[in-house]
Amino acid sequence: MVRAAKFLGVLFVGLGLLALAGYWALVNKTRDWFEADLELRTHLAVSSARQSLIGNWNADAEILLNTLADFTRDERIMAAAACTPDGRRLAATEAYPSEFSCRAIMRRMKQELALPPTQWAFVADLPSGRVRVSVSALFDKTARLGTIVLVHDLSFVDRRDATTRNLLLGAFFVLALSASVITLIVARLAWRSWTSELRRALAGQASAEFRPLMHDVRSLVERLANERKHEAAHGLWSPSRLRSTLVQYLQGERVVVLANREPYIHQHVRGDNGAGGISVQHPASGLVTALEPVMRACSGVWVAHGSGDADRETVDARCHIRVPPGEESYLLRRVWLSDEEENGYYYGLSNEGLWPLCHVAHARPVFRANDFAHYVAVNQRFSDAVCEEVDSEDAIILVQDYHFALAPRMIRERLPRATILTFWHIPWPDAERIGICPFREELISGLLGSSILGFHTQGHCNNFMESVDSFLESRIDRESNAVFQGAHKTLIRPYPISIEWPVRWLEQAPSIAECRRTVREQLGLAPDALLGVGVDRLDYTKGIEERLLSVGELLESHPEYRGRFTFVQLAAPSRTKIERYRELNERVEAVARAINEKWGRDNYRPIVLLRAHHEPPDVFRFYRAAELCYVSSLHDGMNLVAKEFVAARDDLRGVLVLSQFTGAARDLTEALIVNPYDLRSAGEALAAALRMPAAVQRERMQSMRQLVSEFNVYRWAGRMLVDAAEVRKRERLYGRLEAGHRAMTSIRTAL
Repeated sequence: MVRAAKFLGVLFVGLGLLALAGYWALVNKTRDWFEADLELRTHLAVSSARQSLIGNWNADAEILLNTLADFTRDERIMAAAACTPDGRRLAATEAYPSEFSCRAIMRRMKQELALPPTQWAFVADLPSGRVRVSVSALFDKTARLGTIVLVHDLSFVDRRDATTRNLLLGAFFVLALSASVITLIVARLAWRSWTSELRRALAGQASAEFRPLMHDVRSLVERLANERKHEAAHGLWSPSRLRSTLVQYLQGERVVVLANREPYIHQHVRGDNGAGGISVQHPASGLVTALEPVMRACSGVWVAHGSGDADRETVDARCHIRVPPGEESYLLRRVWLSDEEENGYYYGLSNEGLWPLCHVAHARPVFRANDFAHYVAVNQRFSDAVCEEVDSEDAIILVQDYHFALAPRMIRERLPRATILTFWHIPWPDAERIGICPFREELISGLLGSSILGFHTQGHCNNFMESVDSFLESRIDRESNAVFQGAHKTLIRPYPISIEWPVRWLEQAPSIAECRRTVREQLGLAPDALLGVGVDRLDYTKGIEERLLSVGELLESHPEYRGRFTFVQLAAPSRTKIERYRELNERVEAVARAINEKWGRDNYRPIVLLRAHHEPPDVFRFYRAAELCYVSSLHDGMNLVAKEFVAARDDLRGVLVLSQFTGAARDLTEALIVNPYDLRSAGEALAAALRMPAAVQRERMQSMRQLVSEFNVYRWAGRMLVDAAEVRKRERLYGRLEAGHRAMTSIRTAL
């Protein structure tokens, strides 16, 4: 009913505007017709009395006056006069207005016209109403005797305008009412037909066009019912619930994760006294942020590249180490790469090729055959390592991200019964863009070795299926969102990733007041200074340049924040072997320096750029100290910084300014959503964030925190693992049926 009311409102407004436009056009056209009619009447009147006027022009004034009086018998002509060329009036009817004396008309004619015309007219307003004055020249052969002036009453035009307007508006009102009634009748009939078909569908009698819809509806209803049942029984998703889910669906089997980035890096450090040691670092990685809490809850093995300079010294003979330090809840298996392999596989194909290919950030992807050769070799080495870590032929294996597009197919070849769940952490581009890659068929085919292939959004799923349709021979089942290659089936599913809840880094975190005090002291700011924060790797997809320029726009447009607002950017150096990243580092420094030179003074710097690795406790300290957090990604799969900021603000304060080009913008709709390319609008959003009342901040933050708490990383992992368990259950059933069929065939053959 609300939609119908809105539709009718829009319909009435639209028809009203159409009526006004039609009225305006018709009135103007009607006035043109009236003016042409009056001009023709003037010409005919003067022409018909021409001989009488010429014969009595200088003879008998009484007869001349009678001739002029004949003109006024027309109800539209209220007065007439005869004027000589020098502006003297020969005769005029009784009602002739004194405002239009012959000399006044001659002066006006000379002012407006270069040469005296044979016929001229103008419209004027009198106390009695609007009139039209027509001036016609009178000639005797070639000699100009003078002019005849006729004054037309235009009140009839206004009366006709009113009549036209009323008729037109009435007609449009009837039309609008008729259209509304017809629309309601059609909508009611369509709704009745649709609901009738839906009832038939629910009863199992759906027509062909409704079957895909009913499949989706049933799947959704079943999932919601199961989740509601689990929510009632176990509460929100948590580590304990995830462990119980593994026990229920996977009998507590361990999970093997394959990812390029390791969750803990061991590095040599040297103290101030010269003594050496080994420290443990947490990498700045959204993948690690999301996946590490899952592994702590599930146990299992994490297979990753050992990149720390002290990594080899900390593993056992099988390249294993138990992590996290002090908790040791799962195994980390490290795989070693040569510099040449790392340059080709990681820096080359992965980050100079696939990364810019999948992100719309205006960077040209680079593809080299030698890089792809290293990519194939390294994918094979990691796949072999995964196969060495499994403890059954139908193990659960989670393959992570664009570094291992070939691994699912390679693992499938060695472990055909394994349940392989691959998650692609970055956007998947459309088919036209993926067509740029010379190795597109190999990459897509490798990913289709998965049992389930997950993306952040349904849009990325759709792009992948279109890519399969464009470049590979396969059968696509769009009803179940699956791709078939021979007998193998790959499900394509959206799994929006999130963060742990509650965040373990907040367990020992200082209070909000303490964070505000210590951060401002660290930065040399006044206790009441306003603070914004950004947290990113130094990557061109994160929009760090645009972010800093938006701060410049804020200070340009809002001088009241100069000297009061400081934006601190925590920028972890990333992929510095790649020239594009080194250039980005220089550009970011140049932008920060230019803004500080323009708006800074004394000890005030509007931009504080901290280019260093920051451990999670320190990052969360900045989150809790800031008035706002700006996430300005130019293209991002999800972006967990936005969700971390929300999780950090247990005081229900702070404002999230979020790029519309992140997956998180679909979830965190209470943030201030901006286009990071529009610097002025982004600057205005920063100003709006700084001005936002505490009550509004509290309402927005509470809504976002509720969403992040319910849709946390344990729910993300739980959904994937439950889906993987269901796939494995079906495959085991098909395997038993096939084995039974083969046994029966053998018995029949023997008999």
